[in-house]
Amino acid sequence: MIHLIKLSVGSENVETLTAWQEMRAQDWPDGHPRHITRMWPKREAELLDGGSIFWVIKGQILCRQTVVRLDEVTGSDGNRRCALVLAPELIRTEPAPRRAFQGWRYLSPDDAPADLSTNRAKEEALPAALAGALADIGVR
Repeated sequence: MIHLIKLSVGSENVETLTAWQEMRAQDWPDGHPRHITRMWPKREAELLDGGSIFWVIKGQILCRQTVVRLDEVTGSDGNRRCALVLAPELIRTEPAPRRAFQGWRYLSPDDAPADLSTNRAKEEALPAALAGALADIGVR
């Protein structure tokens, strides 16, 4: 299994990512959010074997969504694109700092942050700077 990691540009927190996906729900007839990307993952079989997309929000991984399938779509320019079809549920993870990057990257399961327990998933997130400082010294 392998995961993807992607910046959620424009999101302030997990709630704004959720709201954006809910706003776009009418565009997804099966109820599954999608993220359209130019590149098709070469490690497709590993990704579809339980992989997730981990969302980086304001410099930290804060949540993930399971990748359900990959659909081929055609962009307005006529080029082939990959729609990452995601499970609707956003699963909060332990905050993990990440520097900005373009596109998406593979993320090994060993490097992926753990899911928060259901009790902690309802807690308000720490400010990004504080969570990053705690992660730097090994406190989560």
